[in-house]
Amino acid sequence: MTVALLSLVGFFISLYLWLWKVGIIGTIACGDGGCETVQLSAYASFLGIPVAFFGMLAYGTLIGLSLLGLQPRWQERRGPTVGLVFVAGAGVIFTGYLTYLEAAVIHAWCRWCVASSVVIVLVFLASLAGLWSRPSGGESSAAPIR
Repeated sequence: MTVALLSLVGFFISLYLWLWKVGIIGTIACGDGGCETVQLSAYASFLGIPVAFFGMLAYGTLIGLSLLGLQPRWQERRGPTVGLVFVAGAGVIFTGYLTYLEAAVIHAWCRWCVASSVVIVLVFLASLAGLWSRPSGGESSAAPIR
């Protein structure tokens, strides 16, 4: 459930940045202008699509996988949890690249982007913890009922 809640936070951060990038909302709450500098840079889009949209897709996938893992027939399977680790791990790598761009190339910091970076790292760590705590194969982690 932690992964789902964190992913929901990340989804809303990405949604907010996407809404600003495509012009649906007029101003971005940041305070120091760093968000505008980052969002107006050439690195804020990939193939003409705002990077925030890809964040929404990733966080949406994480929400779906975490909710799937809560379903009774999936609770003893590792598939959704492995998927969480894979998607969140890819997110951490991509976020590391974006953070590098902010620091070394753009020379501006977007607070929303940094918040999303923190969220994806927390999702990744929570996913790893879930993977380690899940039994492998058909083993049950529950104590036998007596």
